[in-house]
Amino acid sequence: MVYKITAEADRQYVEEFRAKPMGDHSPGLQRVLNIMRAYRGGDQVILIARREFADFVIGRMPPLREDPIVIEDTRTFSTREEAEWALFCRRWREHTGEDIE
Repeated sequence: MVYKITAEADRQYVEEFRAKPMGDHSPGLQRVLNIMRAYRGGDQVILIARREFADFVIGRMPPLREDPIVIEDTRTFSTREEAEWALFCRRWREHTGEDIE
């Protein structure tokens, strides 16, 4: 049985991720991130660095790998931490239906 993220059970990990989006995480947060990052057979939301260590955007990887990645360039991020937080918020909404911000 695959773990399902729920806002009630997993909301406790939101602030942990916000405080430290990269690096070592608690086992509970790591479980949530593994589920969020897993390919589910459809579009996958990803982080794209247009320049190394700067200028990040969110993109969507299509179900068919031969199709092009769709880049959402309406919002750019100057640090990876900002971009990781925005991606976490997007994935959280996809899994729980709840907006963080």
